[in-house]
Amino acid sequence: MEPTLRAPSGDRRPVCDTSEGKIMPIDGRGRHILIEASGIEKRYGATQVLRGVDFQARAGEIQALLGGNGAGKSTLIRIITGLTGRDGGDVRFTSQHSGADRPIVAVVHQELALLPELSVAENIGLVHAKSGLSRASIRRMRAIALDALRLIDPALGERIVDLTARTLSLHEGQIVEIARALSIGAEVLLLDEPTANLTASEAGKLFDVLKRLAHEEGIGIVFVSHRMKEIRELCDTCTILRDGKTVANAVPLDEVSDAEIVQRMGQPALRDTVERRRSADAGAEQEIRIEDPHGTTLEVRGGTILGLAGAPVGPTGLIDPLVGAGKGAGWRVAGHGLAGSFASPAEAIRAGIGFVSGDRAAKGVLKQLPIIDNVLAARRVRDRRRVVRTRERRECDDLVSALKLKAGSIWDLPASLSGGNQQKLLVARWLGLPLRMVVLEEPTRGVDIGTKRDIYALIRQMADAGAIIVWWSTENVELLELCDAIFAFDTEGRPRGFLAQDRFNEDGLAELTGMAA
Repeated sequence: MEPTLRAPSGDRRPVCDTSEGKIMPIDGRGRHILIEASGIEKRYGATQVLRGVDFQARAGEIQALLGGNGAGKSTLIRIITGLTGRDGGDVRFTSQHSGADRPIVAVVHQELALLPELSVAENIGLVHAKSGLSRASIRRMRAIALDALRLIDPALGERIVDLTARTLSLHEGQIVEIARALSIGAEVLLLDEPTANLTASEAGKLFDVLKRLAHEEGIGIVFVSHRMKEIRELCDTCTILRDGKTVANAVPLDEVSDAEIVQRMGQPALRDTVERRRSADAGAEQEIRIEDPHGTTLEVRGGTILGLAGAPVGPTGLIDPLVGAGKGAGWRVAGHGLAGSFASPAEAIRAGIGFVSGDRAAKGVLKQLPIIDNVLAARRVRDRRRVVRTRERRECDDLVSALKLKAGSIWDLPASLSGGNQQKLLVARWLGLPLRMVVLEEPTRGVDIGTKRDIYALIRQMADAGAIIVWWSTENVELLELCDAIFAFDTEGRPRGFLAQDRFNEDGLAELTGMAA
């Protein structure tokens, strides 16, 4: 029998299924429990990652899954979705659909899992295809895709169904991933840092979709994020993991403060860890001019942390030529021995320009090389060397120790590190080097508050040594807390100028960038 689209608002399993004698589990608030995990344990070698985790996913509820990097969130998700086994505990699944033994669970990651050269219809419909593509199957895929997209946004569905995935915006790509999950009848959506690459307005549109799916269609949604403002805007409850244990289980968000959440995570409050500075004395004699063909000039002194705000097209158009990744919007670098642009990232490195990306998978971590090669990568490029010398091993050991990287050995692969520790590894590449500028592209994306604090301290250390820091972040509060100056772009990527000191607040940034604070 051919698979059919099962709309989430369709047939539901009754509370008491008399035909099978099964009782639907219901929580104290009258919501169906779709997934119930209790006492989950998981060990990797000598390391016990989960030490007795309890977790529930409920129909019609949006739940935040919170915890520091390494708390066990990703491992729990892999166990729930069947990607890895558990060493102890139980997981029970109960579907709301008549005749279904268990709910279908789908995961939407921050990095899209779409085939870029296939159409939206094909990306959604492929999960229903029995074999290769044919004219008939493509027509059927298109119908399935439209049905799924109509559950989210009918007008958007009609507009994008025939487009190739590579032409979509990040927000549209995530809608396609959600539609694909709905097309197979998913009752539970697990969203892992879905807003990490989105602008504030795109995140707002996504939240509207998720709220409608949960509260009107009865989908159970689990939302993983480190951004408290988003969690407050979107979620109904929160579950908090700490050191592989559940320290708060489905607590209503209106019953717990941000400070209490952070305390239960075992993390210091962000605002208590940031030392805000408005002057830059270190390296003040070093001044660099960043110019574009339209007459915009940024004059930045050494030791300054310059924030970039706005939709990605503006900041990335400036960042690419700074780090030798492309011509961008024609920006050029001058002053202090720098002339024009760089032909390659290697040329930028040799000129004293460092780069840290929040996109660890695509632009940062060298997955097939051990930790020591990742830490020393910038030095190798600068000095045109490949051989690891004895002193380099000692230097790497010192950096790993200073950064509190939780690594078994410097010869382990980066995959052995948590996401936050991988991000600190990327920052470590530049410590101790004679840098003129460090360009940061969302360097704290997807890391917890404690790791953010560590990264802030490392970056401040580089600024204090005289380097100019150019920092792009989509988190306005981060820019306002850390930067000495902020340069804004509008939604079309056009330069809007510096944010005046008397407007150094979220409303001022929103006004300049045209984006919600």
